[in-house]
Amino acid sequence: MEVMKNSSKYPVLSVIFLLVLFYIPLTAFAILDPLDFLALQAIRKSLDDMPGSNFFSSWDFTSDPCNFGGVYCEADKVIALNLGDPRAGSPGLSGRIDPAIGKLSALAELSIVPGRIMGSLPQTLSQLKNLRFLAISKNFISGEIPPALVELQSLQTLDLSYNQLSGGIPPAIGTIRSLSNVILCHNHFTGLIPSFTSQTLTRLDLKDNNLTGAISPSSLPPSLQYLSLSNNLLNGPVDVLLARLNQLNYLDLSSNRFTGSIPGILFTFPITNLQLHRNFFAGPVNPLGQVTITAVDLSYNRFSGEISPLLSTVQNLYLNNNKFTGQVPGGFVDKLLSAGIQILYLQHNYLTGIEINPASDIPLTSSLCLQYNCMVPPVKTTCPLKAGDQKTRPTDQCPEWRG
Repeated sequence: MEVMKNSSKYPVLSVIFLLVLFYIPLTAFAILDPLDFLALQAIRKSLDDMPGSNFFSSWDFTSDPCNFGGVYCEADKVIALNLGDPRAGSPGLSGRIDPAIGKLSALAELSIVPGRIMGSLPQTLSQLKNLRFLAISKNFISGEIPPALVELQSLQTLDLSYNQLSGGIPPAIGTIRSLSNVILCHNHFTGLIPSFTSQTLTRLDLKDNNLTGAISPSSLPPSLQYLSLSNNLLNGPVDVLLARLNQLNYLDLSSNRFTGSIPGILFTFPITNLQLHRNFFAGPVNPLGQVTITAVDLSYNRFSGEISPLLSTVQNLYLNNNKFTGQVPGGFVDKLLSAGIQILYLQHNYLTGIEINPASDIPLTSSLCLQYNCMVPPVKTTCPLKAGDQKTRPTDQCPEWRG
């Protein structure tokens, strides 16, 4: 080139030419590591915007990928990838997750918003050794969780909820010591719940799967604050396990096949919502102190004995469809009439009485149901339809009446 040949005569012009020739193109491509650049291209080719979404409109590979929507870089590496528009109600993405995602070696955060992502989780996810946050929920991911994910020893959040994943939860997942949140609900997982060794695990949500078997008393750490295992096929006693989880603020074990008693100390934990309904729990319910839990549902079990007056401070209390006997404690009546209790369901037990004036005016904000016990309900109340039409139990089911 003539300019280059005459660089000695025109040094300033030569420098300008070099800048134009080399620097400007390099600024478009050399900012990002080449492997990360190629990985982003492969990811883009395997995914599309659903109708109404324009998430990929900023993904123009003639410009700096670190300025793409959902791409966050540090130095020349991609450290976070949030695919799709996170605004509530926005359309998501369709397609599949390309295995090239495993080439983003510095990736610490990966999330995909709800959409129609199909196919299996790439085995290459296990190559992301720095990954701390993995959230791919409300899509159509199928297949099994790759056991190799155990190699993600920095992982803190694993959220694969609301997909179509199946098979067992790999036991090795429970050995990741950095886990804080495991959310695998609304899938088709089968088999046992693995033991979790992380002492920082605060949230475990496995509801709405097909998990089976008993839970070892030492399989869950006492750091748990949120535990939901509802709508599975789990069985066996959990009294020893629950007594250890003294930091729980939410507990839902409903719609399983759990047996045995529940520890009285459970009611002293900082729980705001306790859901144990539709199991085979049995025995008395004896809180160790006045219960401060807002909602307690023990319905559809086999609990027996008298109702503890310490439960009268619960705002929404479901004790229906059990085997409770004796008189309803007077404290319940006081709380009910003062609107301190909003729901008190006692139907389908063997209760023999409640001291309430038939002329009492129950607040409109409160619901009381006494149907199908060993007494004639002294007040007329509105019960749920599934309580049935029968007001009292047959005489032969009530020993006191037979006597």
